[in-house]
Amino acid sequence: MRTQEMRMLNCDVLVAGAGPAGFAAAIAAAREGVKVILIERYGFMGGMATAGLVNPFMLSRSESGEILMSPIFKEVVRKLKERSAALDGELFDQPHIAFDPEVLKSILFDMVSSSPIKLYLHSFVGGVILKENRLVGSIIEGKAGQFRIFSKVTIDATGDADVAWMSGAEYELGRPKDNLMQPATLNFRVGGVRVDIMPSREEMDKAFRLAKEEGRIKTEREKLLWFETTRAGELHFNVTRITRVDGTKVEDLTRAEVEGHKQADEIFNYLKTEVKGFEDSFIVSTAAQVGIRETRRIIGKYVLTKEDVLDGKSFDDEIAKCSYPIDIHDPKGKGTTFRPLTRPYGIPYRCLIPNKIENLIVAGRPISVDHEAFSSTRVMPTCMAVGEAAGIAASLSVKRKASPAKINAEEVRQFLVKFGANYIRY
Repeated sequence: MRTQEMRMLNCDVLVAGAGPAGFAAAIAAAREGVKVILIERYGFMGGMATAGLVNPFMLSRSESGEILMSPIFKEVVRKLKERSAALDGELFDQPHIAFDPEVLKSILFDMVSSSPIKLYLHSFVGGVILKENRLVGSIIEGKAGQFRIFSKVTIDATGDADVAWMSGAEYELGRPKDNLMQPATLNFRVGGVRVDIMPSREEMDKAFRLAKEEGRIKTEREKLLWFETTRAGELHFNVTRITRVDGTKVEDLTRAEVEGHKQADEIFNYLKTEVKGFEDSFIVSTAAQVGIRETRRIIGKYVLTKEDVLDGKSFDDEIAKCSYPIDIHDPKGKGTTFRPLTRPYGIPYRCLIPNKIENLIVAGRPISVDHEAFSSTRVMPTCMAVGEAAGIAASLSVKRKASPAKINAEEVRQFLVKFGANYIRY
């Protein structure tokens, strides 16, 4: 057995995960002059936006109709549009931006490379180092074995609250009554489509339901959900539905990948053989990993509730706004709850701070919200906004030599306003 001395690194802020939340957190912290290390298990950044092929970006609106965008998200969108890699759209009265995931990978690399961030790809947190209730370091797994990173603040942007869980933070899993989580989906793209002769969306859904009734398609998804992409003749499909998947278990993830590909093949073959316009079509790509909608959610200093979301509640310490609907894919597979909101709600800074564990900020999907509120907060632009706030808070924590829980959210808000956040009003 090969043995070697464990390598040790030090930084001010360690960001675990380079998805939308982690990328934004790392950029925001580094721009405030602190030493940042960003680790990512894949060989590229973007998380669900790239590895999961989740598309498009689902946007939020103010009551007056203004699109709400965090400063770093706005910068990413601008760079995408400069490269003709983003397309504005709307479906079911919900605004969105379709984007090219390959160009997004390139843009994220460019932005990180031009920032004082030390990036480690093909690595992930495999353990934590605690001193009583303080998280002081992380054990990183890589090809050459383990190494340790000691940090003053850690931002958990793993999507599944992995670091928080390892640290012993309180959390919830799925919905309270049975711990079931929203289904997983393997996204895929189809090229060579004659969009000009395709049936209408309504006609396609009607035929899809008939094919399901006759047993020719076995997915439990109730409609054929597709989006246009930035490429002519290419459509993005979010149709597969794999139920009873716990994305924190290897066995469930394995089953989901196998089942997801089976469903994608079945749906594509149906499209190619039965739907006009798909006669010469082909699968362009399937996601590098199955899309996981829901796993752990930390229990933090405040738990955002369904009532908060539906009431459009504001908070003194809110660091993001969201108006994406309550969007729950039934954990047992039958149907989707899609409930539009009348006005945006705020996300408090307290939702990023776990109970009991110091020096840890959680950003992105697993922040402190209930099952219903989560179905709204989970979308990528909101995760990026939360991540940016987390990065600013982490930099303030380092500079003030104070726990993240003791950082005044008003300072974070002032930085966001200075950088151009249009969702914080005074």
